[in-house]
Amino acid sequence: MGASENGGTDGLITLAAEAQDQLFRQARTANTFTPEPVTDDQVRAIYELVKFGPTSLNQQPLRVVLVRSPEARERLVPLMTGRNREKTAQAPLVAVLGADLDFHDELPKLVPFMDDPRALFEDPSARAESAKFNTAIQIGYFIMGVRAAGLAAGPMIGFDKAAVDKEFFPDGRHTALCVVNLGKPGPDAWQGRLPRLAYEEVVTSV
Repeated sequence: MGASENGGTDGLITLAAEAQDQLFRQARTANTFTPEPVTDDQVRAIYELVKFGPTSLNQQPLRVVLVRSPEARERLVPLMTGRNREKTAQAPLVAVLGADLDFHDELPKLVPFMDDPRALFEDPSARAESAKFNTAIQIGYFIMGVRAAGLAAGPMIGFDKAAVDKEFFPDGRHTALCVVNLGKPGPDAWQGRLPRLAYEEVVTSV
């Protein structure tokens, strides 16, 4: 692998090159999948890995609904937009990833060294902003965990959010941020690697 392929990082990244490829360079967003099922054990293994990813104040607002039953899939598919409907209908497993807007209720357990961590998030709007931000971080970890398990992920934000919330998070405490298809990649699962911005376009020093 030459410098043009890895940005000249040989020797600077301690993760094995094969793992770098699996998680980053060769991984793609999958659009088709084989019929091979994704088991509960696989999903548990993914979560048991990605739960250790850092968040602000150890917040754990991510909530995952596995859409397994045919009835639930029929409720979800019409709420997706465009081509996302077909992809969601055919994926072996679909997960709705949402944010717990009252995540602060868990903070006494998650940050036991603080006397009253819930008090930091008494304002509902600030709490919702923090919940969505940290859930977005955890969604990134989840996608990488799917790749680490040898599966492909197809994350989508093209769906009727209000309708998905009503169908899958009716308590009003949770809100959907992303729908992810999971499975083994099928035929013509992805397009070629799209361009990325160069280091010099992104990073500055002050």
